Amino acid sequence: MTADSPTPSLAHLLTLEGLPRAQLEALLDRAAHYADGHDDRAVLAGTAVCTLFFEPSTRTRLSFQLAAQRLGADVLNFDVSTSSTRKGETARDTLRTIEAMGVRGFIIRHQDDGAVAALAEAAAPGTALVNAGDGRSAHPTQGLLDMLTLRQAKGADFSGLKVLIVGDVKHSRVARSDLHALHALGTGEVRVCGPRALLPDDATLDGCTVSQDLDAALEGVDAIMMLRLQRERMDEGLVASIDEYHRDYGLDARRLARARPDALVMHPGPINRGIEITDEVADGPQSLVLRQVSNGVAARMAVLEALLGGGPARS
Repeated sequence: MTADSPTPSLAHLLTLEGLPRAQLEALLDRAAHYADGHDDRAVLAGTAVCTLFFEPSTRTRLSFQLAAQRLGADVLNFDVSTSSTRKGETARDTLRTIEAMGVRGFIIRHQDDGAVAALAEAAAPGTALVNAGDGRSAHPTQGLLDMLTLRQAKGADFSGLKVLIVGDVKHSRVARSDLHALHALGTGEVRVCGPRALLPDDATLDGCTVSQDLDAALEGVDAIMMLRLQRERMDEGLVASIDEYHRDYGLDARRLARARPDALVMHPGPINRGIEITDEVADGPQSLVLRQVSNGVAARMAVLEALLGGGPARS
């Protein structure tokens, strides 16, 4: 499949876990096509798409809106603060109500793990759902845009790469989706570093090299993915203090020098400056943070095309 060919269509995109490598690479190929500046407003012309967000968002929501518009879709933006959910309407009834208006695509963010999958089961045939982040579980389009960003900088062959993920993996749906994608793409070595209390105790880290020593973990890596410290999702006491966290796990120029000279720095945002990362690194020449944001539109165009673009029979 070439970058000029549509990707195989999907029923929904709920997670990258278990997505075949060929399909993941096809999505990345198509995202690269759109990242090169191509738009096709005929792809979703006449198709209605709704951003159904039960949690706040800036990057994900706006980039999905732009992605849908660049493909020609009609976009409805759902505002939970002014919706009937404030009167007790369930998420399922909200979905079915908007669905009855002729909306075919839903981009959903929810605070509960598994909520988007449950809504997918309730959706009518022909309705497609994208998980825009649910609880701690998954954020598949963030995983795609991160892989696109890494691929643009380092090439499509990940087998020789050493990639480090740093910080609050336990509460991070981004980390889980990135890990699924990195493993699927055959990354040479995936390292994870963070305080023991902020590392998951399930199978999430299978196949990773795990450390609590950031200085050692940085040695010789090609890319560093910093994570936001998600204080809103964690129990009290998991981090002794913000100052101690920054001292032990914050990325500054001194620490960055331990990585390869051409190492890349990534962060899904929003950034807690001075906690996970310093200004000199976040805004420095090795930072790809803003390219990630730009690539978010392209990756989400590829996903919406695959879900709603009328390609081959859905899987």
